[in-house]
Amino acid sequence: MPTTLDRAVNPLLSSASQLFVKMSQRNNTAKATVIRVSNRKRKQTLVEEHLQLQDIEDSAPSSCSSSFTKDEIHKLRLALLEWYDNNHRDLPWRTFKNASNGNDDEEEEDEEVQRRAYGVWVSEVMLQQTRVQTVIAYYNRWMKKWPTIHHLAQASLEEVNEMWAGLGYYRRARFLFEGAKKIVAEGGRIPKMASMLQKIPGIGEYTAGAIASIAFNEAVPVVDGNVVRVIARLRAISANPKDSATVRRF
Repeated sequence: MPTTLDRAVNPLLSSASQLFVKMSQRNNTAKATVIRVSNRKRKQTLVEEHLQLQDIEDSAPSSCSSSFTKDEIHKLRLALLEWYDNNHRDLPWRTFKNASNGNDDEEEEDEEVQRRAYGVWVSEVMLQQTRVQTVIAYYNRWMKKWPTIHHLAQASLEEVNEMWAGLGYYRRARFLFEGAKKIVAEGGRIPKMASMLQKIPGIGEYTAGAIASIAFNEAVPVVDGNVVRVIARLRAISANPKDSATVRRF
C-alpha cells in the first residue's frame, strides 16, 4: 500500500516527471535537426535551437506553481514528521527534557526552556559548515564547561577560542561569546521571537528561526539551501537555490 510519503509527494513528482520527459523529447528533436544540417549552418542552427528552448519553469504544467495548497502542505508535514519519527538520529542537542510535561514550577520550566534555547543556539552555530559527527564531541565539551548562557558570559575570549580549537571559523565562537555577554547584560533572557533573536550578534534568519521554533514553539520557517533544493524540484522551479530571492519564495 502507498505510504503517507508516497501520497504526499507522488503527485508533485509526477508533474516534475512529465516535465523532464517533455524536455528530453525536445532535446532529442533538437539533436536530430542538428545532425541533418550542413556543417556550414551547424553553428547557426545550434544557436537558434538554444534560443527556442524554454526555461524549466516556463515548461512546467500550468497547475505547477511555486506555492503549495493547504492540502499539500498538510500531507507533506505528516510525511516529514512520520519520516522523522522513524529515522531521526539521537543527538545531544535534542535530549533536553520537555519542560511542559507535568512541571508545575513556572520558574523552573522557564529555566529549562532557556537552557534548551541556549543548547539549540550553540549546536546551530557549531553545525555551520561542520559535519554532525565532528560537532557532537565539541558540543558535549562546551555544554559541560558552560551549561548556561550565564556561564559562557563569564568566560574569556581566550578560553572560548581554546575550546573551539579544531572547528575552524573562529568568528563563530566570537559571535557566540559576544551574543551571550549582550544577552546577560540586557537581562539574561534569550529572546523568544525570531525577529528579536536576529538583533543578537551572529544570529541570522536561519539560526533565529531554529531557536525560536525549536525552543519557544514560534511558527517561523527554518529554510536553508537543502530545503530550497527539495521544494524547487517538487515545484519545477529553475531559480538558483542559493539566491536569497529564491529562499524568500518558500
